[in-house]
Amino acid sequence: MTIVLGALCVVLLGVVAGLAVVVRRQQAELATAEQHVAELEADLATALRPPPAQKPAERAISRVIRTASRVREQGITGLIQSTLEDLSAWANEEQAEIVHMAAPDGTVTLFFSDIENSTHLNARMGDRNWVRVLEAHDQVLRNRVTQYRGQVVKTAGDGFMVAFRDAEAACRAAVAIQSDLRRPTEQLRRHGKIRVRIGIHTGQVVAKDGDYFGENVAMAARVTDLASGGEVLCSDAVRAALEDDAQVRLVDPTDPIELKGLPGTHVVWRVVPPV
Repeated sequence: MTIVLGALCVVLLGVVAGLAVVVRRQQAELATAEQHVAELEADLATALRPPPAQKPAERAISRVIRTASRVREQGITGLIQSTLEDLSAWANEEQAEIVHMAAPDGTVTLFFSDIENSTHLNARMGDRNWVRVLEAHDQVLRNRVTQYRGQVVKTAGDGFMVAFRDAEAACRAAVAIQSDLRRPTEQLRRHGKIRVRIGIHTGQVVAKDGDYFGENVAMAARVTDLASGGEVLCSDAVRAALEDDAQVRLVDPTDPIELKGLPGTHVVWRVVPPV
C-alpha cells in the first residue's frame, strides 16, 4: 500500500510540475500578447490623433479603441462608471472640434452661405415646401463640408457658418456646392431651384463657447453680402493663403472697395473651378 501511495504521490507531483510549466508558459504568452496589444493601441491612438478635423467614422473608431482599453483595464463595472462621466463630454465634442479648427495663432478660414431671396421663396412655396427645400439644401452643404473636412459652426435659417483649417479646402467645398446645386436633387427640382451665395475669408478669430468672434468674422460675412446667387467670392487674404497649385482659380478681382463697418479698402475675388 505504501508503495502504491508513493507512486501516486510521484505521479501527482509530476502532474503538478507539468501544470506549473504550462501555467508559466501561458503567463509568458499572455504578457507578450498584452504588450503587443498595448503597442497596437499606441500606434492606433497616434494614427487617430486629430491633427485635421476627424470624420465621424474616425471618431467612432477612436471611441471603440478607448472602450476596449477600458474593458481590459477596468472591467465592465468600471467601464459603465467611467462612461457615465464621459457622456457629457462626448455630447460637447462637436463644439470642441470647432475650436480646434483654428491654427495655434487663431487663424481659420470661414465660409458663410445663404440662399438668395429666401424670404420671397418661402412666401411663394409655403412653409411646408420651404422646409423640405431647406432640408435638401442643408444635405448638399453638409455633404461637401464633411468631404473637405470642415466644421459647421452654426446655422440660422438658410444660412451656414463653417470653419475650415485651410483656405483651399473651403474654396473647393464652395465650388463643389455650387456645382451640386446646378444639378439639383429631386426635392429641389420639384419645388424650384435655389441659388446660394457664398463668401470666404481667412484670418485670426477669437474662439468662445464653440463659436468664433472678431473682425475677421464680420469680414467673411461682408464678402458673402457682395456675392450673387450661384457665386463664390473670397477676400484677398484667401488668395494669399492659397498655394500656387491650388485646385481652384481666383478671377475678376474688384478694385479696392470699402466694406460696411470695416476699416480700409479690400479686394474681393471670384472663386471658380480649375480649367
